[in-house]
Amino acid sequence: MNHYNLKSTAYLFFLFVLLCIGSTSVGQGVFQFKEGLAAEINVHYGREALYSDPLAHQLYNGTLKTPVAGEVFGNSDKGAPISWKAVTADSTKRLVLRGAGRGGGFGRSGYIYLTYTSDKDKNALLTITGNNSVFVNGVLHAGDPYSSGWLHLPIRLKKGLNEFYVRSLAITASLSFPTKDVLLNTEDPTMPTLQPGIDKDALYAAIVVINNSQKELKGLQLTSEIGGKKSTSSIPSIPALSVRKIQFSFDPTGISSTGKYNCQLVLTEKNKVLDEAVLIMEAVASGDKYSVTFESAIDGSLQYYAVTPQISPKKGAALFLSVHGAGVEALGQARAYKSKDWGTLVAATNRRPRGFNWEDWGRLDALEVLQLGSTRFEPDPQHIYLTGHSMGGHGTWFLGATYPDKWAAIAPCSGYPTLKGYGSADGLIPDSSSSPMEQLLLRSGNQSDVPKLASNYKPLGVYVLHGDNDQVVSVNYARQMRKQLGEFHTDMSYYEYPGGEHWFGDQSVDWGPLFSFFKWHERALDSNVNVIDFKTSSPGISSSYRWASIEQQDMPLQYSRIQLKRNSKSKSISGVTENVRLLKLDLQQFGANASISISLDNGAKLEYKTKNVSDIIYLLQSNGQWTFTTKPDSFEKGPHRYGTFKEAFNNRMVFVYGTIGTKEENEWNLNKAKFDAETWYYRGNGAVDIITDKEFSLAKYKDRGVIIYGNKSSNAAWNSLLTDCPIQVERNKITAGDKQWTGDDLGAYFVWPIRSSSIASVAVIAGTGLKGMNTANANQYFAGASGFPDFMIFSSSMLLNGAGGMKMAGFYDWQWRLDKKNLVSVE
Repeated sequence: MNHYNLKSTAYLFFLFVLLCIGSTSVGQGVFQFKEGLAAEINVHYGREALYSDPLAHQLYNGTLKTPVAGEVFGNSDKGAPISWKAVTADSTKRLVLRGAGRGGGFGRSGYIYLTYTSDKDKNALLTITGNNSVFVNGVLHAGDPYSSGWLHLPIRLKKGLNEFYVRSLAITASLSFPTKDVLLNTEDPTMPTLQPGIDKDALYAAIVVINNSQKELKGLQLTSEIGGKKSTSSIPSIPALSVRKIQFSFDPTGISSTGKYNCQLVLTEKNKVLDEAVLIMEAVASGDKYSVTFESAIDGSLQYYAVTPQISPKKGAALFLSVHGAGVEALGQARAYKSKDWGTLVAATNRRPRGFNWEDWGRLDALEVLQLGSTRFEPDPQHIYLTGHSMGGHGTWFLGATYPDKWAAIAPCSGYPTLKGYGSADGLIPDSSSSPMEQLLLRSGNQSDVPKLASNYKPLGVYVLHGDNDQVVSVNYARQMRKQLGEFHTDMSYYEYPGGEHWFGDQSVDWGPLFSFFKWHERALDSNVNVIDFKTSSPGISSSYRWASIEQQDMPLQYSRIQLKRNSKSKSISGVTENVRLLKLDLQQFGANASISISLDNGAKLEYKTKNVSDIIYLLQSNGQWTFTTKPDSFEKGPHRYGTFKEAFNNRMVFVYGTIGTKEENEWNLNKAKFDAETWYYRGNGAVDIITDKEFSLAKYKDRGVIIYGNKSSNAAWNSLLTDCPIQVERNKITAGDKQWTGDDLGAYFVWPIRSSSIASVAVIAGTGLKGMNTANANQYFAGASGFPDFMIFSSSMLLNGAGGMKMAGFYDWQWRLDKKNLVSVE
């Protein structure tokens, strides 16, 4: 975690307290859990597709015995007995298993068992801090691993004994019983900073609505009032017993001076008031740091970025993108920088202070903010810079290597280059594995292995800043990259701050020599870039550098590389490629009616005569020979849609749960969709539509990502999306090409392109029966940098045996066909 200067940190805490003052109390009648039973069970939920959990396996198979103090749950990896031990809340209300082998706090492996006896069937809000997840009477819910304290989950208690298996060994836990069925919760707002005299149009903020009733909420409205100005917004549907972060508009034109202002909020249903709350907003003077909200294209939710404005702003100046460290808000990041006279700084959020490690949706958030900042401030495109601290230092290394044509220079501060080997990843697969299945799953995460992409830094200026006494992120990471880049890089500056710890004041990021280095650098014009050396593991993440683009690979997610030279005088392009099936070249620099010679991989020369100044050509490699080809159909894999499984969680995705199965199947479909929505909200500050299969249609949800919960037998949307998919899941059977597996304990994750869309995909989360469906419960796909293939099929034994429970995993070929050379199958 980063520790910004006391002034900035204290201010953010003060502001947070103010924000919470107006929040509706969720605890009118509170039961605090003061005792429980804990067991140090060896579970693995790492940054990978596999996971293992012996307790979940027993729960899903009906063999889990009710915990009793002193009784043995099972044996550890080393054969030692694992016993349930009594735990009692301390003076801070924390239940902690003392002396467990893996240290305290977040990341400890095991479960705490809690019980509550209810006098009747009733609804309640469950608030747990410090946990990764919790089973409530067998139903999985999201956790609050970072102890944020604002995750209040509506649950249904049954009359009599209610059981809670909490995945953690250090928690606080309580139940509250509010008198209202619907609540506004302002503890976790997303909102802009007000700028009197500048704000002329409606602004947008977001808060959480808690639906603690057993009916879906539809047709609600939220009225806001600030500075005497009212605005009313329609609220999207919210399923029964769920939470959703909703955005609303407000009119800022009644605010004429700086200070803090109450924004009154009233939630209504057909003019009936359901709840009221107050959100405190801040207005700042021109020139102060501020935040801007925007609607994200990822899921349609409201996000924000922060700005350190330029002194005397003007068009054509520089733009600095700053990416923060773990636990840091973007506004706090922006406040650590003094305004510059030659550019504006924008700070993205990573979707949350911890978010996705600047990978996956954190990466997309950074790109969204870069685009928004470029549109808003109109910088000189040759003066775009990237920097960040700690986790943001990793983000700088990662985004710099992934998109080397976007920056003039980068400056990672106190960062680690890759998540591999950093911290406790808690994964099941060692990098040294010789198992074909495990190697394929590791390949799914190749995009995160930054040192493998280090050659992409060649065209960039690189400034590395690190304290030599950093006890959080070792300076050895900086030295590792200095050594690697020193072997080939000619434009790198490196500084170790003497005695510097992880945070040595604002100069940890706002370091004068760093910005002087930036000022010396500019991004070359495309017309001046005649040499390309570019590497990627997935065209779906990063496909192009300047005038060349890797459109398709021969081996998906293996590293691909192009090393090309363009000669305007001789009108030629030559070079070598690795793992490239389809290459796109922009010939604009040659002009119209030019005869061009192209030589790749020492093969036969290809001759092409341009027709227009904007000619783009496609080259296909087959059996070692390159030939001209036409632009591929949009259904084929390409940068617009390439896989993997996680790619479908984009394009304003919608969760579609099945309703045509058995009662138990339908309940799982809905509960799993709600669990994923809870997790997406917590990890990604996100919001998502949850609808039934019968509500879904391709026309209504055109070009939106779709997440299917259920199988062909239980989800009515299956046939409109997946009839041509080579993988089919139904009750008691999975087929994949010519392979077939039967039983009720099989699960699957896979992605498939939506034929009626050129951008959107469907992701399937399915099982052949309740055992298999439950095995698919874990949503490690929301863990930052977790690698998933296009498809994976597994049995419930994965929960005990990891890769030993896998049946098939792999990647489709360029036409979305099962490809034997890119999959591993187990009989």
